[in-house]
Amino acid sequence: MKYMIMLSLTQQDVDMMAGWSPQDAAALGEFMGKWNNALVESGEFVDARGLAAPVHTRRVSLKDGVPVVTDGPYAETQEVLGGYTIVECASFDRATEIAAQLAETPHPADAQFTHDLHVDIRPIAENMAESLE
Repeated sequence: MKYMIMLSLTQQDVDMMAGWSPQDAAALGEFMGKWNNALVESGEFVDARGLAAPVHTRRVSLKDGVPVVTDGPYAETQEVLGGYTIVECASFDRATEIAAQLAETPHPADAQFTHDLHVDIRPIAENMAESLE
């Protein structure tokens, strides 16, 4: 089964991380590279992407049947999807085990994130019936 591991952040987090030292940024990149490579080596890696900063988001909603476009980030939603990794593994427990490794993600000791750092894990539905279960 495939699972999506979703990393959350806010625009304030992105702004704060932009001020990290080159060494701190490199440590994060090295950690994520090793994490991804371990998944490739185990055969569980499917795909991974980081997303552009929340400020580069647009939302299209319908109001009275007419599309309305709103530029991000959104005051009513602080946390947004910052990136994801898709794994294919034997169980939800294994996907959770993989995601839990992100607890070791390095960051400067004085980094002040705007929320508790967390990731979400969801099974990927292969068809409409599975998405409604």
